[in-house]
This record gives sequence, structure tokens and C-alpha cells, in this order.
Amino acid sequence: MRKLRVGELELAFREWGEGDTVVLFIHGNLASKEWIELAAPHFPRGVRTIAIDWRGCGDSDKPDPLPDFSNYSIARHADDMLAALDVLGVDFCHLATHSTGGIISTRMILKQPGRFGRVFSLSPVGPQGIDFPPEKTAFFGEMKKSRDLTRQIMAYTAPSLFVPESLVEGPARFRPDAGARGPLFERIIDQVFAVSDGIWFGTPDTLTKEARSGALAAQMGSIIHPHLVVWGMLDGVIAERDLKEMAERMPDCRFIAVPGIGHSMNLEAPELYAGFFGAWFGGLPF
Repeated sequence: MRKLRVGELELAFREWGEGDTVVLFIHGNLASKEWIELAAPHFPRGVRTIAIDWRGCGDSDKPDPLPDFSNYSIARHADDMLAALDVLGVDFCHLATHSTGGIISTRMILKQPGRFGRVFSLSPVGPQGIDFPPEKTAFFGEMKKSRDLTRQIMAYTAPSLFVPESLVEGPARFRPDAGARGPLFERIIDQVFAVSDGIWFGTPDTLTKEARSGALAAQMGSIIHPHLVVWGMLDGVIAERDLKEMAERMPDCRFIAVPGIGHSMNLEAPELYAGFFGAWFGGLPF
């Protein structure tokens, strides 16, 4: 694990592979760079993959949130990633995103369109954002109080890792073939309890603001970057209709629904995730 300084913060990052094709992985909410740890060894040769923890997540600095969460907005996360690329000396790259990382990438692309090529979006929060009613936002507070509750909720984001009835009855039990995915999931839960309140409460706040503004959704037709949007059919987090809308309104966007997988293919089926990743980024000239 290494760190780079972006303004007043240090952001943690990891790298896998070498080559002229550079891909920046942007994780989702309550997550970290480690979500592609099991998939990355299967990425194609010639691809350098960089994964950076958001401010407030993983091993990055965790500043106290402002009352309006403006220092944890989607725009702020996007600016952090752009600044990190500057520090790393990356003038052009492709993007791989998961969940809320999707809408962060949208802001990055709209701000510096010439800097980015292809985008591989796994179960993304699209430009539409997500409108969290007060009771759903309050539920994040309940999760923060209980590791058991948080573990059970997070298990729903990776349902194919668990015995189905245990997702309903609790506690969630790994399938016998979970292998290395089980310990990684438990480590991820530990990381969740180290995130800033700017993540616990700031992310639903900023996603709601994005949804109610409609500013990004209105610009979907202007995003010409090729997008591959992959969604697990067991995903209970992201609405399929939003992703189909992306495919309909964005000039170069294809949508694929995968059976038997939930919200987190990068954790649930790392080799399958790497297959999509390789098909999208492997063999590119740069």
C-alpha cells in the first residue's frame, strides 16, 4: 500500500500490472481499493491498473465532514481522483468503476473529457443518482452501530457468496466454495467500520442531491466515451431500469445482465469480473 498527497490529504493506492494501457479503478461507497484484489491477478498483460481509496475510505485520510457534507460530495471525490492522476503523471487512462464509483467517473469525464477513453462500469450508480428518503439515510446510522447488522446488509451486496437461507434468517453463512473470498469479505467489513461519517452519511446525502438536481442525467447524451455496463441480476442495490436508460441515452453504451451474481461481481466472481475487464481493455493500443 502506497500513498500520494492530494492537496491537504494523503490518498492510499495500489497498482497491479505494467503496460501502456492504464486503467483507474474507482470503488463504491463503504468500500476500498481491495475490492479488486482477487480479480487483479487475472487482468491481461500490458495493462497497468491503479486503484485509489476515496477520502474517508480504506487507508486514505479521513477528514471530518462539514455540516453540509460538501467535502464529501461526488464532485469532491471526482476532483480528488483527477488530482491523484496529476500526481501520478497519468495524462490519459481508461476507467473501471463499481457502484457509486460510476457517478464519480461521470463527473470526471464531463470535467476533463479528453483525458479518458473506455469505461467499464460494474453495477454503477448512473448519472441519475439515487434519491435516499430520510428513513433510508437513517438506516446507515443503525448499521454504524452494529457490526452484525452491517455484515448482514453487506452480504446482500454479494449474495452468491452465501447460503441463500442465511441471508434471510441470519447470520449470513459462506457457501462451502467461498475460498479466499470469505476472508476478503470479512476484511472488507472491518474496513467499513473505519470509514468517516462523511462516507456513512455524506454519500447518501450527495447521491440524493445529484438525483434531485438532475444535472448529470441531463448530460447523458453528451457522454460519447464507450461504456460497458455490467449488472448482476441478483443486485438489490442498483435498479436495472437506470442502467437500461444509460444504454438508451448515451451514444456508445452497452448493457449486459449476468445471472446468478449480485451487486459485487468483483468480489463474488473475481475471475468472471477479470474476463469482462480483459475483454474491454485487453489489446488496446494505449
